[in-house]
Formats: sequence, structure tokens, C-alpha cells
Amino acid sequence: MFQAQSVHRENFDPNHVETASLLSIKTGRCPEDCGYCSQSAHYDTSLKATRLDGSRRCGRHRASRRGRRRDPLLHGRGLAQPKGPRSRSSCEMVGAVKGLGMETCVTLGMLTSKQAARRSEAGLDFYNHDVDTSPEVYGKIITTRTLQDRIDTLAHVREAGIKVCCGGIIGMGEFLEDRLGMLVLLANLRKHPESVPINLWNGVKGVPVNETSERPNPIALVRLVATARIMMPKSVVRLAAGRHYMTDELQALCFLAGANSIFIGDVLLTTKNPQRDRDVNLLDRLGITPGLA
Repeated sequence: MFQAQSVHRENFDPNHVETASLLSIKTGRCPEDCGYCSQSAHYDTSLKATRLDGSRRCGRHRASRRGRRRDPLLHGRGLAQPKGPRSRSSCEMVGAVKGLGMETCVTLGMLTSKQAARRSEAGLDFYNHDVDTSPEVYGKIITTRTLQDRIDTLAHVREAGIKVCCGGIIGMGEFLEDRLGMLVLLANLRKHPESVPINLWNGVKGVPVNETSERPNPIALVRLVATARIMMPKSVVRLAAGRHYMTDELQALCFLAGANSIFIGDVLLTTKNPQRDRDVNLLDRLGITPGLA
């Protein structure tokens, strides 16, 4: 932790945490079979699917934009097509959010080079596309897309001049070696991701990962955050999904170990997140300034 905090102080303000929020403008019916995801069409998770509808919700976000730096918008492979109403709508929403003074980040699944270029032309700042886990575990969790498909998408995003947000999930039954293998994979990309989200497995009924999941030991999580900070010193390390499982003390240790970003808001797509007041109170007690860098 001391080594990680030393690296962190060389690259970031140690008393600042970036805040980001999620806006899901299309939920469910995803054709991929990710074994952890409530939105996969392959599993019965009792999730109500929705159609693409983001323009009005982007407008409602205007009133609560203060203190947020980034706003990831979309989720679902089916939105990534380079032509048609869906593509135009997603590009227009990127412009709408940028008009609120925030950075934009979308997650649309696999992208070709042309699809990435179209998002770049729309002014997209970041593209989120997680590797999810280690190469050894990946095929046990997902079969509809290979890990190489994901790496190819990351390359297209880079070539288009878009920054990369890429991390993974822990607590799906993997071993310590797999968690470290995921970090090694990220650290050995052509360029480190500008943003590295570390997600705790968030319990979802009806998905295969329920059979193997095990919540990580808190100290093991802190050590993983510290390792990510040391391996990718200039990347923003984000505590993402599953933070509602974490005590205030555990979050404080993660910040000390080099985590410097969180998602705010009561819900992350379809799962729980700490209440906004709890986050404000915690950061205030720790003397941490949230929001813009």
C-alpha cells in the first residue's frame, strides 16, 4: 500500500476522487451470453427490457450534473452499427452530454474500425470495453465472443483516437492468479487504459456465475487495487460495481491504495450502488474532493 500510494502521489492529487455516473438508455435483450450479466437474452433474470430511449433522460440529467466528470451512456452490442437511427441517436446523445460540460464514455460492445471512427467524429472521449477476467477464465464465462474480439475492439478504439476505459470483474469464482492475470493483460496492452474499473461481482439471479461466485476478501481487494496502481501508474483506477458491499473503512483503504474514481448514483444500470448522501458524507469525512480533476 505504501508503494502504491507513493506511485499515486507522483501522478495524481491524493485528495481527489473522480466521480462518474451511468445512464442506461437501452436495457436487456443483449445477444451475448456473459455469465454474470442480468441483461443477457440467454438467461431468465426477470429483467424488463427497454427500447432505445435516451434523449429525454439526458435532459433530466441536466439538473443533477454538478460534481460529475464523466457520464457513460449506453449498454448493448446491438447499438454499435455504423448506420441507421440507433447509431445517429447514440452519436447525438454524445453531443448532448458534452453540451452539459461533461466527458462522455459509452459502452456499445464490439466495434469495427469504421464504427469506432464514427464515434470519434461525434466527439466521444472514452469507450468502455472490459476484458472481464483473465485469459484462462474468459472462455468459462463468455462463449459468444472471444477475448481477442474484445482486444481487437480496443485496438479500433485507440486507432480512432478515443481514450480507453477497460477493467474487469472479481468474485466470479476465479483464483488470485486470474485476478493478477487480468491486470497483466491490461498492463500489456499497447497503451495502458486511461481508466481501469475494478468491479465486484454483483449478485444477479438467474445467471451461471451465481454457482461459482465468492465475494473477495476485503484485504485481497485492497491489495489488488494497490497492484493495479503500481502496474498502471497513470491510469484512473475506479471502484465500480459492487461498492455497496464495501464498508466505509474498506473504501478508505482502497483510496489509500490508489483508487481515485467512483460511480455515483443509487443504481448502476440494473444493480445497487451506495446512496449519494453516503458517498458525499464519506468523502467529506476523508477530506477528499470529488468531481472535476
